[in-house]
Amino acid sequence: MIAGRLRAILARGLPALFAGLLIAEGCGAARADRLVVSISQPQVRITSSFTGADLVVFGVAETSEEGPAPDVVVTVRGPREDFTTWRKSRVLGLWLNSDSRTFLEVPAFLAVLTNRPAEEMATAQTLRVEQIGLARNILVQRVGPDYADVVPTDPFRLAFLRIQGGQGFYAEDPRGVTFLAPRVFRAEVRIPGTAPIGTYQVVVKLLRNGELTAEQTTTFDVQKIGFEQRIAEFALHDGLLYGLLVALGSLGVGFLGNLLLRKE
Repeated sequence: MIAGRLRAILARGLPALFAGLLIAEGCGAARADRLVVSISQPQVRITSSFTGADLVVFGVAETSEEGPAPDVVVTVRGPREDFTTWRKSRVLGLWLNSDSRTFLEVPAFLAVLTNRPAEEMATAQTLRVEQIGLARNILVQRVGPDYADVVPTDPFRLAFLRIQGGQGFYAEDPRGVTFLAPRVFRAEVRIPGTAPIGTYQVVVKLLRNGELTAEQTTTFDVQKIGFEQRIAEFALHDGLLYGLLVALGSLGVGFLGNLLLRKE
């Protein structure tokens, strides 16, 4: 029982622990610049006709030195969830699930937008420390009894990124940040119609000469409203009654359909 609790604590705490260590490692960079960040809408409302939304992140980079425009990285992370990726193997002519990998408390939505390819902005070490790019974001997994992230070429990790990307939940755009003026920029983030509800974190980082010089964080919410939200809350708080009503409704629809379609 104690071991089970310990695993649960580690599962929740490791993402924050890794992030804290990486941030501490990157604090040595001189931060003489400032960022002012705003988003086009602090709340995305999901209704029955919702097919997606385009959220725009605006920013102003207040740099202390003259010169070319700095590099900008916009990372949007959605609510954290657990996911399991399966690997199929051929057994007696049938494709069956033979192995799996569970990703713990990873973002259900992840988008990384930059003004140019990340590899041109900084060294590999800096990119890893600042988690710039899908391949460099920490995705903690349960590997047997251990909890850790793995190399970017791990097949389970690649499969997870491919599945999330195919559903529109993970995306990376090396030209997603555009400058409206030498120090004014914008980035457009596509929120899919099936986006998970919850609080999304927007982290904007400013790099100059390959070093992090400023960072700003803001948030927005994705919420259901109207009849759908009331049904969801009812199902969450009164699950037994909701299930009974759904079952009775299904029986009623079936009975009514039988009456209408019954042949004389």
